[in-house]
Amino acid sequence: MSDPASDDVARAVRTYLDHLTVERGLAKNTLTSYRRDLRRYQEYLAECGVARLADVTEGTVTAFLVRLREGDQDHPALSSTSAARTVVAVRGFHRFAVADGLTTTDPAGAVKPPTPAKRLPKALPLADVEAILEAAGAPGTTLALRDRALLEVLYGTGARISEAVGLDVDDLDWGESGTDGTVLLRGKGGKERLVPIGSYAREAVDAYLVRGRPELVAAATRASTGGALFLNARGGRLSRQSAWAVLVRAAERAGVTRAVSPHTLRHSFATHLLDGGADVRVVQELLGHASVTTTQVYTLVTVDNLREVFATAHPRARD
Repeated sequence: MSDPASDDVARAVRTYLDHLTVERGLAKNTLTSYRRDLRRYQEYLAECGVARLADVTEGTVTAFLVRLREGDQDHPALSSTSAARTVVAVRGFHRFAVADGLTTTDPAGAVKPPTPAKRLPKALPLADVEAILEAAGAPGTTLALRDRALLEVLYGTGARISEAVGLDVDDLDWGESGTDGTVLLRGKGGKERLVPIGSYAREAVDAYLVRGRPELVAAATRASTGGALFLNARGGRLSRQSAWAVLVRAAERAGVTRAVSPHTLRHSFATHLLDGGADVRVVQELLGHASVTTTQVYTLVTVDNLREVFATAHPRARD
């Protein structure tokens, strides 16, 4: 095996690292990562008998990526995220080598880093959701009524935060009996959808409309609130940032320690529906997803439930 320190690949790597240090001014930790990733690349090239930049081909770089994902006796297999980071370092190195006149071709330009695995949505247990809803707003205040109504709508309809704060009072329709209410949500691309709303959310919204919103309207600094459903303390439409803060404060009061965002409630809404037996296409419509494949990621969250059902119901599930 040739010594990577003696060939022109090693010299080019040293030149590139100097460039990153002096001209790009990268942080120490970033440079350490680049140095580690490129050292592994040099070792791989040496193993393949490649000592000159001109001898590196696209196939060489692709094979290196495969090695990263599969691992070897000296290195464990890397995740898609870690392998992508290493490939980015290699691509940057070869791009620099061409720009600096060290070689004439870039063999890594067409090698794409692996796509990171899609992270599964993390739904909250129902008990945590209920605790957050109960903790909404400072007790006994007008804003507590608004905050409870807001969070009940987010969880009760699966609305995006922008859809919830964009609601007007006229977007609510409780129906003649008051038990078949709907909310008109305006989603991405201006698409509208009617979403059923449950009794808990209806009651919270009614309490806010009767006892909370009138006080906020009276505090309005402008002549009109524009019909917005959720108002801030000055009578204007509640912003996305303020709505986010409402949820964070409620989670803190409830003692929920994991990070919570408005999208967490949307994930929880979808997952709990599927746990309850809802069809994925129904959940697709409720969430406003253009494709059912977007919604199907939620079914992965409930795989343990599927295993349990299979184990108890299928005649060949037992050994």
